[in-house]
Amino acid sequence: MSDNGIQDRDDELTVVHVMRHGEVENPTGVLYGRLPGYHLSELGRRMAERVAEHLAPRDVTYVVASPLERAQETATPIAKTHGLDLDTDARLIEAENVFQGKTFGIGDGALRRPGNWKHVVNPFKPSWGEPYVDQVVRMKGAIDAARDRARGHEAVVVSHQLPIWILRSYVERRRLWHDPRKRQCTLASLTTFTYRGDKIVSVGYTEPARDLVPAHLLAGAKPVKGQGKAYGA
Repeated sequence: MSDNGIQDRDDELTVVHVMRHGEVENPTGVLYGRLPGYHLSELGRRMAERVAEHLAPRDVTYVVASPLERAQETATPIAKTHGLDLDTDARLIEAENVFQGKTFGIGDGALRRPGNWKHVVNPFKPSWGEPYVDQVVRMKGAIDAARDRARGHEAVVVSHQLPIWILRSYVERRRLWHDPRKRQCTLASLTTFTYRGDKIVSVGYTEPARDLVPAHLLAGAKPVKGQGKAYGA
């Protein structure tokens, strides 16, 4: 505290909730990545409304989302609940992936196709898409910008599973390469970063819509043949 009793900026707490979007209408089961035209399903809209209700009592003063439709549609009821305009930040977009538009899941034979082998030779970078380090840089920049817009209050940022998990792994000082099945970033979940001043001092994780998420899509669930996990969604 300063001499006049006003909290110094360095001691100011700001909370940034980074939300994964809700379930997407994807009847053909493709990895939709950055493709346009993929909207929330009816269940996904219910997930978005559930999280909006969960966050209604919170001191949210800024809401921002990835430019992709599913993220915009997830963020809209949250912004509406708090009487805020919805902002867009391109840095929150899904990770680039060479398998975009294709099926790539358990039992579909994708890894047996010789044409795909060159894309899976280096899981540490990874060789099939946007480097993990690049995802950290843009995501950290986006949530720091949200922190600045909501100083002393709370912000909600809507993005996608892989960039969120990579950001959290970086902040928690874990290796960036990982087993996609072990990501703790379920549909409509909140990964919450608390800042003291400009420094992240804690990370939390909650699933306000957990009861709406199909069992095979929950964090840690075993993949089911014929039901894609959409790891990069």
